[in-house]
Amino acid sequence: MTAYIPFIPAIPLFSSLIIILFGKILSKRVVAFLGVGSVSLSALITIIAGISFISSPPASGSYTVTVWNWLTAGGFSANIAFSVDALSLIFCFVITFVGALIHLYSVEFMDHDEGFARFFAYMNLFVSSMLILVLADNLLLMYLGWEGVGLCSYLLIGFWYKEPENGYAARKAFIVTRVGDTAMIIGLFLLFINLGTLNINELMQQASLKWAVSSPLAILSAALLLGGALGKSAQLPLQTWLPDAMAGPSPVSALIHAATMVTAGVYLIARTHVLFALAPAVQAAVAIIGAATLIVAGFSALTQHDFKRVLAYSTISQIGYMFLALGVGAWSAAVFHFMIHAFFKALLFLGAGAVIHLLHHEHDMFKMGGLWKKLPIIFITFLIGSASLAALPLISAGFYSKDAILWFAWSSTNGSKWLWLAAYFGAFITSIYTFRMIFVTFFGEAKTEPTHKPGKLMTIPLVVLAILSLIGGFIELPENFGHFQIFSKFLSTTLPSIQLAGESHNELLFQILSAVASLLGIYLAYLLYFKKSSFAKSFSNSQLANFFYKGWQFDWLYDRIFVKPLVWFSEINKNDFIDKIYTAIAKATDFLNSLLSRTQQGRLRWYVMVLTAGVVIILTFMLNL
Repeated sequence: MTAYIPFIPAIPLFSSLIIILFGKILSKRVVAFLGVGSVSLSALITIIAGISFISSPPASGSYTVTVWNWLTAGGFSANIAFSVDALSLIFCFVITFVGALIHLYSVEFMDHDEGFARFFAYMNLFVSSMLILVLADNLLLMYLGWEGVGLCSYLLIGFWYKEPENGYAARKAFIVTRVGDTAMIIGLFLLFINLGTLNINELMQQASLKWAVSSPLAILSAALLLGGALGKSAQLPLQTWLPDAMAGPSPVSALIHAATMVTAGVYLIARTHVLFALAPAVQAAVAIIGAATLIVAGFSALTQHDFKRVLAYSTISQIGYMFLALGVGAWSAAVFHFMIHAFFKALLFLGAGAVIHLLHHEHDMFKMGGLWKKLPIIFITFLIGSASLAALPLISAGFYSKDAILWFAWSSTNGSKWLWLAAYFGAFITSIYTFRMIFVTFFGEAKTEPTHKPGKLMTIPLVVLAILSLIGGFIELPENFGHFQIFSKFLSTTLPSIQLAGESHNELLFQILSAVASLLGIYLAYLLYFKKSSFAKSFSNSQLANFFYKGWQFDWLYDRIFVKPLVWFSEINKNDFIDKIYTAIAKATDFLNSLLSRTQQGRLRWYVMVLTAGVVIILTFMLNL
C-alpha cells in the first residue's frame, strides 16, 4: 500500500508542471485530459488505498512512507514523508473525488476562456498542495502545503486579473490569511524549541509527556495554531476575505469552499487535537468562535443579493459548525460534517455557477426568477443541495451531520445550553436564507432568459453530487436510529470518541427540535419570498439589513483600525533615507542602462569604429607589456 501513496499528491503536481511548461502548445483536449485525468487518477489511488487500509489496518493506526530526507540542520531534520490514517484518508477522498468532479465541470464552464490552460495548471497545483497538507507526517511539510493553497487561492481568485476588483479580492485573501499564517509559523517554532521535533506523531507524544493540562506552553502553542486555522477557515475575526473571494470563476469557489482551503483549519485542529485537549481554554475558545461565527455569517447570508455571496457566507457559517464540534470534543462529528458539507456545497456552487453562466453572467438573484421549468436538472439538483444545507429532516445528508453537532453541543462534557442555542438558532437562519435562494431564483416572474441548456460535462457532476447529498448521511446514524455508525468507528483509530455528560437526555426530543427549526425556516422563507410578504421588502430596506449586508461592518472597522493608519504612516514615511538609498540604486541602474543601450543602436559604422578602437587599445596594452 505504501508504495503508491506519494503518487496521490505527485500526479496532480506533475500534470500542473506539464501544463505550465507546455500549455501554450497543447490543445484544449490534452489540457483537459491532463487536468481531469490526473485528479481522477489520484482519486482512484485514494480509493484503492482506503480499501487496502480497511482490509488490513495497521497496528499503529497509520502507514508512513518516507520519500527522501528534505533537510537536516543541527539537531533538526525533516523528511518528505506521507502518513495515511483514517483522518487523512477521508480528507484525501473528498479532495480528489469532489475535486475530480469540479475539474470535469470546469472543462465545459471554462471552454471559451482564453486562460483555459492556466486555469487547469492552477487548479491541479491547488489540489496537489492540499493533498500534501493532509498527508504530511510533519508540520513543516504540512506548512509547505498550507502556503501552497494560499498561493493558489491568490492566483485563482484573481484569475480574471484584467478586472481591478478581482486583483483587490485576491490581495485581500492573501493578506488576511497571512495574519493567521504568521501566528501559525510562530507556533511551529515554539513547538520545535520546546519539544525538539515537528513530526506530528512524535510531537503529540512529547506534548502529552512534558506538558500538563492547562500549562502555559500548551495554551500558547494551541492558541497560535488556532490563529492559523482561523485565517484559512475564515472564522471570526478573519472571515472578511471569503465573501470577496467570489471574484474567481465558480469552479474555483466550489474547490475552495468544498474540498480545499477553508477546510484546512478544521484539519489542522483535528490533526493536533492532543494539543487542544491539553489546552481546555483554547478548545473552549474554538467552540465559542465557531458558535459566534455561524450566527454572524448566517445573518449576513440572509441579506445578500449576489447568488455566490450567499453561499460564501453559508460556508463561513457551516465551517463555524465544524469549529463548534471540534471545540466540544466531537471530533468525528466535525469531520463528518466536513465531508457532507463538501458534497452539498460543491453542488450548490456548481449549480449557482451554471445558472450565472447561462444567464449572461448575471449574479443578482433578484434579476433571475422562474428558472425551475427552464433549467429543470439544475433546479432539482440545487433543491437537493439546498435541502441538505437546510438539514431537511430524515431525507437529506445534512440533517444527520448537523443534527449530530447540535446534539453534542448540548450533551458533551464540553457542551453547554448556550452553544446549543446558538447552533440551533443558526440552523433556523440557515434554513431561511437557503430557501430564500430557491424561491427568488427558481420561482416567480422570469426576468432573465437562459441562453442555452447545460451540457453533459456540467450536468454529470451535479447529478453525482446530488445523489451524495442525499445518501451520504446514512453512513452515520444517531444511536436511536439503529446505531449504524461506520464513519465514527473508522475514525476512532485516529480521533478520540466524544465524552458525554453524565446526565440523561432524550436525544429524540433534540432531533424533533432540529427538524422543527429546519421546517419552520423553510415555511418562513415561503411566506416572505414566495408569497412576497411586505415584511421582506421593509426589512431589506432597513438599516439593520444594510448592517448585515455589509458583513456586520467588519471591513469598515478594519479599514479604520489597520488600513488607513498604515497608509497614513507609509505616506509620512515616504522619502526617508532608506527610500533615498533605493532611489539612488534605481537611478544608477537607469543610467547604466542608458549608457549600455547606446552600444546597441543599429549603426554599423559605429560598431566598426568601436571594434577598431577596442582592438587598438588591447594591442597597445599588450605591446606595452
